[in-house]
Amino acid sequence: MDAAEFRRRGKEMVDYVADYLENIEKRQVYPDVEPGYLRSLIPEEAPLEAESYEDVVKDIERVIMPGVTHWHSPYFYAYFPTAHSFPAMLADMLCGAIGCIGFSWGTASEATLIALLAARSKIVKLIQTDHPDRSETDIISKLVAYSSDQAHSSVERAGLIGGVRMKKIPTDSKFSVRGAALQKVLEEDRAAGLIPFFFCATLGTTPSCAFDCITELGPICNAEKIWMHIDAAYAGSAFICPEFRPLLNGIEFADSFNFNPHKWLLVNFDCSAMWVKKRSDIIGAFKIEPLYLKHDHQESGNQSHWQIPLGRRFRSLKMWFVFRMYGLKGLQAYIRKHVGLAKEFESLVKADQRFEISADVVLGLVCFRLKGSNELNEILLKRINSARKIHLVPCQLAGKFVLRFAVCARTTESRHVREAWSHISHLASELLQELRH
Repeated sequence: MDAAEFRRRGKEMVDYVADYLENIEKRQVYPDVEPGYLRSLIPEEAPLEAESYEDVVKDIERVIMPGVTHWHSPYFYAYFPTAHSFPAMLADMLCGAIGCIGFSWGTASEATLIALLAARSKIVKLIQTDHPDRSETDIISKLVAYSSDQAHSSVERAGLIGGVRMKKIPTDSKFSVRGAALQKVLEEDRAAGLIPFFFCATLGTTPSCAFDCITELGPICNAEKIWMHIDAAYAGSAFICPEFRPLLNGIEFADSFNFNPHKWLLVNFDCSAMWVKKRSDIIGAFKIEPLYLKHDHQESGNQSHWQIPLGRRFRSLKMWFVFRMYGLKGLQAYIRKHVGLAKEFESLVKADQRFEISADVVLGLVCFRLKGSNELNEILLKRINSARKIHLVPCQLAGKFVLRFAVCARTTESRHVREAWSHISHLASELLQELRH
């Protein structure tokens, strides 16, 4: 493909993408294919001779689309949003063309791991300063990290990769970690000869969008010399709105903070942002400088020392496009619209006496369930997803099986929310009618 054909095909692809997004709600949101469906649709080996571009494009609908879950459909209410906008897509094209191997951040999962490893390195050096006879292996064997029992699984995984034990702190009735609960566990562990060194607080947990009380937790972590990392992967975007800024109170106590613009800030996947209070703590843990990576601006903020992979795509370009073309007011309006839609869905649930709300609705997530057994709600969710009209995923809160309704798509409107509720309500009526007979 030469430049002339690239121009032609590029315009065709833009038309295909625009058509896809304009008509996405007409597509079944969740595929009904089985694992392995591709085996009969593609050859077992790569073609020996080059094929035409037309043949490749024809196979998009035949081969690829049947297996796609349409995350940007207004009927997708599972997990959390994955951001999406036309400016970000255009920037992604330019990013691909430039092909820059930039040194920038990865994902929230990686940010948690990096923070934990940096905290581990810092505490080991601190202890060895006072006790040079203690080996690194001995110290690490006594280290313990903490998180909420509502924290994302990636936090527990960070402990596994980092080779340290991870303990979960029980949450209160709002699914939030409070200072007293952390203090109690710290005292028990110190008495047992363990060394607390890291706490991952969550602002906007995955199950219910709960907020750990960092105004209580932060001073404890600072006093105990425990690194406090804050995972705000989803909720972090909402802090651009003044009315949600109080949820960030206590941030001054944090050693590191992460959120994902690719979740709720209209920046296409993937794009994650991390801050650290003292960059020397991060660099001190990972700085290895072979001669071939040295340059004249080594100390100006070389972030190749701040992450696991050396190279990354030019992600900041997408943020630059999106921030300029939406502006702060446009981004705030987008966040507020999603929150308003979640509140609308909450009101529909509350108006139906058969259902209950399972957690406070703060941002764009509604946790709800049929009043009754876990089994009843499991059956309802299975029927919702089997119908493939909308897509939801569950969570478990206080031992209860709960349905999550997350406003995800950029194009979701009130009519989609009401249509989704009508569908859920209808399936619930059918289920309850069956059980009565």
